[in-house]
Amino acid sequence: MPTKKTEAIKTVQPDWSKTKAQLGWREWVGLPDLGIERIKAKVDTGARTSCLHAYRVEPYTENGERRVRFWVHPVQNDLHHSIECDARVLDERTVSDSGGHKEERLVIETTLVVGDLSWPVEMTLTNRDSMRFRMLLGRTAMAGRAEIYPEASYLAGEPALRT
Repeated sequence: MPTKKTEAIKTVQPDWSKTKAQLGWREWVGLPDLGIERIKAKVDTGARTSCLHAYRVEPYTENGERRVRFWVHPVQNDLHHSIECDARVLDERTVSDSGGHKEERLVIETTLVVGDLSWPVEMTLTNRDSMRFRMLLGRTAMAGRAEIYPEASYLAGEPALRT
């Protein structure tokens, strides 16, 4: 009776360091679709969804599409510098903050730039004036795209400007 010859298949673990962003617990990121060249973000694996500080939010409808106009103070402790942003609304979700308080938030999609990498992320809008960071980068946005080194800061460097 003939025997089947089986071939061993070798698998090689990919070198993720060449494809994943290496991030510390805080990073400079860019949100070019929103006109934000750089903003300091806290890398927060405890937060499911990313969120962006918006101190004024005005939802509206244009040609049947839900949109939102909002204003951001991109620099910590600077309430004078403001950027007006506009985006399509993807969804409205109930989000629990770290204190367990529930809040309805608008969800947008925008391009995130970290170092020389970029990808689309979903982000909720909320007022973070009283918080230390203007943006939280949540685990869903980083899933499969980043390695986190909690003892480090600013590993990705400045976001690359896209022209």
